[in-house]
Amino acid sequence: MSTETTASVSTHILDTSVGRPAASVVVSLSARGGGREPWVVLGRSATDADGRCKDLPALPEGTTHVRLDFETEAYFHTHTDSHPHKQAEAQQDAPAPRDSGAFFPEVAITFAVTPGEHFHVPLLLNPFGYSVYRGS
Repeated sequence: MSTETTASVSTHILDTSVGRPAASVVVSLSARGGGREPWVVLGRSATDADGRCKDLPALPEGTTHVRLDFETEAYFHTHTDSHPHKQAEAQQDAPAPRDSGAFFPEVAITFAVTPGEHFHVPLLLNPFGYSVYRGS
């Protein structure tokens, strides 16, 4: 958890095309201490059956920017047969997914953090789009 000198981060993923959590998505956590400093990968995790990463590492003191990298391509590749976009392909105006079944093979979210605060960043995901927000 966060202290007065550090921030903490958590995330979860909801696959909005099926209305369920996205399990087994690999998530990497990186941090830096300023806009010009290099990114340091702190660790990797994978979402559980509830779409949550419960074991992301703590942020080091002095962190000002965080990046979450979600490896979505493998998730969509393993879920292509049951995904609604397969039904959409039959429609004349439906976009055709790439071979992996995902238009976005990865999603990288970068945000600023403040020491002493917790930042929950949910990812709402579907084969052709995504959105994120600061949760609670």
